[in-house]
Amino acid sequence: MANQFKNVNGQHIELTDSEQAELDALKKANPNISDDMKKQMKRLERNSFLAKTDWTQMPDVSDSIKTKWASYRQELRDLPTQSGFPDVDFPTKPS
Repeated sequence: MANQFKNVNGQHIELTDSEQAELDALKKANPNISDDMKKQMKRLERNSFLAKTDWTQMPDVSDSIKTKWASYRQELRDLPTQSGFPDVDFPTKPS
């Protein structure tokens, strides 16, 4: 799984390997967490994927890259509306 981000003074900072390992361990150790908590965790993970791809929509990026990544980003934003959320798979990142 890709690393996630934390918000530090308004900036998205990638979690360190040890922070990511701690988060993964917490998820594994708490399989009976509430549905609301699962939804919140899934949204946070989705938000980190969106933050990692913000660069794809900048003005100096080619239209072909923007289009390819815009679809992926929309799929991420639509994730909470999918049937079965939060137990749904993330869309595949464009290559």
